[in-house]
Amino acid sequence: MTELKVQGSGGYVVANLTDEQAKKADLGVGKLFLAPIGKLELDQMSKHYCNNCEAEFNNPPKLHIEQNADEQVADNLMLKERGQYTCEKCDAIIGEYRVFKKNDESNAAGNAKPMQ
Repeated sequence: MTELKVQGSGGYVVANLTDEQAKKADLGVGKLFLAPIGKLELDQMSKHYCNNCEAEFNNPPKLHIEQNADEQVADNLMLKERGQYTCEKCDAIIGEYRVFKKNDESNAAGNAKPMQ
């Protein structure tokens, strides 16, 4: 695991990421982003910065989880969990995440495919 700065819409978090998570977070623009990673555990995050407070905090942001999302977003693809990382001081949203699950892992539906 490597400690990296990961951007959200309202600030950033400093988190220990696996190589796989770092690859997901890299959108090719020179920064890493929270949303593509999915859910980070609190013990992976060490700091957060809030754009609203204009301050960095030496602990992880708060985590707000919407359980039972169970929303079908495509054929064979369900949204299982939705959550937000929020500032410990003002509750502003630092970033958001989504966790998806395929009903049938062998089925190709829900996979991104390049245009030919």
